[in-house]
Amino acid sequence: MTSFTKMTNLAAERLGAKAVETTDDFFAAKENLVKPGRGIFIEDKYTDHGKWMDGWESRRKRTPGHDWCVIKLGLRGIIHGVDIDTNHFLGNHPPHASIEAACVNGQPEESDWQEILGKSPLEPGSQNLYEIHSDCEWTHIRLHIYPDGGVARLKVYGQVKPDWSQIAAGQTLDLVAVENGGQVISCNDMFFSSKDNLIMPGRGVNMGDGWETKRRRGPGHDWSILKLGKPGIVSSVEVDTCHFKGNYPDRCSLEAVYAPDASDDQLESLEWFEFMPEVKLSADLQHYFSEQLITHKAISHMRLNIFPDGGISRLRVNGVLAE
Repeated sequence: MTSFTKMTNLAAERLGAKAVETTDDFFAAKENLVKPGRGIFIEDKYTDHGKWMDGWESRRKRTPGHDWCVIKLGLRGIIHGVDIDTNHFLGNHPPHASIEAACVNGQPEESDWQEILGKSPLEPGSQNLYEIHSDCEWTHIRLHIYPDGGVARLKVYGQVKPDWSQIAAGQTLDLVAVENGGQVISCNDMFFSSKDNLIMPGRGVNMGDGWETKRRRGPGHDWSILKLGKPGIVSSVEVDTCHFKGNYPDRCSLEAVYAPDASDDQLESLEWFEFMPEVKLSADLQHYFSEQLITHKAISHMRLNIFPDGGISRLRVNGVLAE
C-alpha cells in the first residue's frame, strides 16, 4: 500500500466532506463517495432504478461527453494521493478517470479548476491508487469518469492546512485536533482500533471509534505520539474514555517536547519532559485536567502514555498558538 494512505482522508464524510454536484447519479447517489469503508454488496437488493449499489453510479451514456462529480473537501489541505475505489463495480466501472482541484471560499467557477491527475486507467473492483505531485492547497475536487459507470469510494489523502488567518490572537483551540492540523505520528500498538481516531471531531460513536491496544501480558505500557498543528501553550487537557468500560486504561500521563522541525523518525529519541504526572482514569468518562499540568511553556509534540493498556476515545489539548 502506498505510504500516502497513512495520511488524513480530506474527503471523509466524518470530517465534513460533501458531494455537492454531479452530472448524473441515476443508479447510486453521489453522497456515497465520501462514506467510510470500501462499500458493501447486497446480492438481491434492487431499487426502482435497478441494482442497488453502494457507491456513485451514473446511467449508461448514450450521448457525447462524460460524467463528473464535485466534492467539497472536509478540510483544506495539500493532496498527496487519491484512491479511486471501484469495489464491487465489475461490469460497470469506468475505464478511466481524471481529477481536477480548486481552492476557493465559496463554489468553484470553471476557471478555478486545475488538473492534478490526468486521464488514468481504472481497474474493476479495485483500489486505484495514484500519487499527486502538487504543493498547492485545495478545498474542492472534481472527479471525472470516462465515459460513465460506478465508483464506490473516493479517498483524498493529504496534509490538513488550516487557514490560520481566521484564528484570532489569544483564541483557545484544540491544538491537536485534525481540523487544526494535528497529527497522530506513531504509537506502539493499535491492535483493535486506529491511533488516528484520537483527534477526530466529536465524541466516539462506539468502542471502535477510538484508539485501543491489545491486552498487555508483560511489563511496560502503551503510548502514542501526537504533533500539534502549530506549537502552542496548553492550558487544559481532556482525556475521553467514551464507550471504554471494561477495557479503559487504569492511568495515563503526558510528556511533551518543543521540536517543531524534528522529523517523525527523530521524535522517539528526543529528550521528552514530564507534562502531566500519572493520573487515575475511569470508565466511559470525559476527564478534564488543568491544575495537574506541570508546565505551560510552548510545546510542539505530546506523548500520551496509558498504563498498562486499553482504549482512549479522544484526546483534546486546549491552548493558544505560541506565536
